[in-house]
Amino acid sequence: MKNIVPHTFSITKAQRSKQMGHAPLLMWFTGLSGSGKSTIANAVEQMLFKKNIHTYTLDGDNVRKGLNNNLSFSPEDRAENIRRIGEVANLMVDAGLVVLAAFVSPYAKDRAAIKNTVGHTNFIEIFVNTPIATCERRDVKGLYAKARAGEIKNFTGINAPYEAPVAPDIQINTVETSVEEAVVQILQYIEPKLHSYG
Repeated sequence: MKNIVPHTFSITKAQRSKQMGHAPLLMWFTGLSGSGKSTIANAVEQMLFKKNIHTYTLDGDNVRKGLNNNLSFSPEDRAENIRRIGEVANLMVDAGLVVLAAFVSPYAKDRAAIKNTVGHTNFIEIFVNTPIATCERRDVKGLYAKARAGEIKNFTGINAPYEAPVAPDIQINTVETSVEEAVVQILQYIEPKLHSYG
């Protein structure tokens, strides 16, 4: 942008990583509402915390209440919601954190943009691939029922599209995989990456 000149700071991402004792990562959990994204992300964060990994979780509730409380659920605002989250996550990754982001993020191009923002080596796409029938059965927040009744417009899976990842780094079907098994699968995948900061 015009008249914006980035300042070059003295401390680098590599230096922060060395001080933290692990590499920074962004684990991006995508899937339908009720698929189990936040539940799995929370369980993974608990295990990482026990291992003295510096973490932070971003999800729809803690972002929509503050940073993005001026956005609707229109396709344009959904894209802007994810763009802003990606920028915040990028700052956190630069700070040396392992960030767990749990968002429906229905559009493939928006997820690809975040991958480009944080860098391919820092980005892990985790597709929580739970069938919509299972998500509707769970419907903890009652959102599917409201969407079916026409009370919620642009609800992903009902009256708005979800573009499933074609080649995610990790895929979890919560019908076949328990939360505990999912945590093990994710930790095994990220372990080498956490210690590749050089």
